[in-house]
Amino acid sequence: MFEQKKLSKEDQDRVDNYLQSGFNTSERQPFRPWRLLGVLWVVVSALGFISWYIGKQQGYL
Repeated sequence: MFEQKKLSKEDQDRVDNYLQSGFNTSERQPFRPWRLLGVLWVVVSALGFISWYIGKQQGYL
């Protein structure tokens, strides 16, 4: 029922020190959901227009 620890105390301390050192950290811009929604809307609209245009040219519409 209880999981045994996979790392020894010393190894876990080394891992914790490495993660807290900030070696692999980078500044990230804030997530902008409205920008993502806008980009998706533009892409889907453009693909829809392209498919409509191709359908119109081929005589399906």
